[in-house]
Amino acid sequence: MLEFRILGPLEVVNEEGPLQLGGPKQRATLAILLLNANRVVSIDRLADDLYAGAPPATAVTQVQRQISELRKALNSPALIETRAPGYVLRLEPDGLDLARFERLAEDAGRALHRGEARQAAELLREALGLWRGEPLADLAGEPFATIAVQRLEEIRLVALERRIEAELALGRHLELVPELETLVATEPLRERFQAQLMLALYRAGRQSDALDAYRAAREVLVEELGIEPAPPLRELERAILAQDPSLDVSAPAAEARALLAVPSSGSALLRIAAPLAEGQWSDLIVARLVAQEADVERAVLELAAAGPSDARVAAMTTADAASDVVRLATAYDAELVLLDLSPELENEQLSAELAAVLERSPADVAVLTAPVGSGGVGVFVPFGGGEHDWAALELGARLAVAMSTPLRLVGTTADRGRGRRDASRLLADASLAVKRVVGVTAVPLLADRGGLVRAVSEATVVVVGIAPRWRHEGIGAARRELVAAGLPVLLVHGGPRPGPLAPQESRTRFSWSVES
Repeated sequence: MLEFRILGPLEVVNEEGPLQLGGPKQRATLAILLLNANRVVSIDRLADDLYAGAPPATAVTQVQRQISELRKALNSPALIETRAPGYVLRLEPDGLDLARFERLAEDAGRALHRGEARQAAELLREALGLWRGEPLADLAGEPFATIAVQRLEEIRLVALERRIEAELALGRHLELVPELETLVATEPLRERFQAQLMLALYRAGRQSDALDAYRAAREVLVEELGIEPAPPLRELERAILAQDPSLDVSAPAAEARALLAVPSSGSALLRIAAPLAEGQWSDLIVARLVAQEADVERAVLELAAAGPSDARVAAMTTADAASDVVRLATAYDAELVLLDLSPELENEQLSAELAAVLERSPADVAVLTAPVGSGGVGVFVPFGGGEHDWAALELGARLAVAMSTPLRLVGTTADRGRGRRDASRLLADASLAVKRVVGVTAVPLLADRGGLVRAVSEATVVVVGIAPRWRHEGIGAARRELVAAGLPVLLVHGGPRPGPLAPQESRTRFSWSVES
């Protein structure tokens, strides 16, 4: 049996040892298939990834040649199946080190929820032991690998946080202090490590050092991001000052769930962010990115006046808005990023700035294209079961609950001439999932293929997934029509963590969140 490894340099190992793989293109082809194991990867997708979005005229032939040579190198022709519109790499459950890591970490998450800290710590140590260095280290310079590496590194850090959480619950604070001091030095913006260090120091009888650690953490956050620590970290400082007996309890504490809103101007975005934060996210962060230093103070005052009283607000100058949005989302472990950056809808491509956020964000991203008014008859979600439609559906359902307004799912009517049935079956499946996860009843609406704008014209807001091929085709013709009609549209791009609505077969497993 072949064993594939990507949690380090790419390797394929059999009973006799590592196999000899070919050059960079062959290794990259294998890596792309492994990152999408047991799912069909189209030839177009392989060509785009192999040639950094600029495939040559002979790209199809080149991809076919790489697949052929890869089958020979693996000495297992049946392992890579030809399945329209491309290929699928079939792997056993433990055929990939990442799959074993995920299984172990998921088991550990369940153990933590059961209060079995010892078992969770052992499982997570085993899972983290599978890492041999930076994931896909020999392909890190390839554009297709950039996002994958970032996401893999993120799940490693979350697993590491969970392992430390379990060991703190076991009373291993003394031996954890040196490791946590190193982690805080290398990941100074990661508040979870900061909190774990403070707790370990306090339990080790070093109260003053624990408070010094908080002051150092706050200084870094204020200087680097211009924002105060999250409520859990501030509450931990107060508990340490008061020598709160609850700090001696080993039960894992609840985590704040962050929503990051980055309005370009005004308060239109907050009409979406505020109700969502009240109903779903416990930590609302509102940040304004400005071009001039003179605008920083005014921006903070405007945000404080416009947003909820418990929102954390900040403003900063930026020369690279996309990078700063991603940095904030990563530092505060945001689950959703709300923007009102305007895509360049007069052509078929998204703006480079917005595309950069979508590519690199660690969280789901929703882009508001027009202010949401006080009228309308509900949240409408055009749904086709596509790559980002599930994230749009979950956000639309939670928004409907937060705004106390109906949820409508929009699908297409039958096309008898082409033998296409209507979308009612798909909408029924989605409605059942929404009821189970969010607890809201979704009402189906079937519309002609060319009548989407007319069908949603009375919507309070339309929540729609980004077109799957947005990198090359922009948001898609139907979505452009919605925006051109002046409707308030939330364009949603699913992030690396699959939401609870997404069916198992649609999930990108390597971007799984350790939460279970």
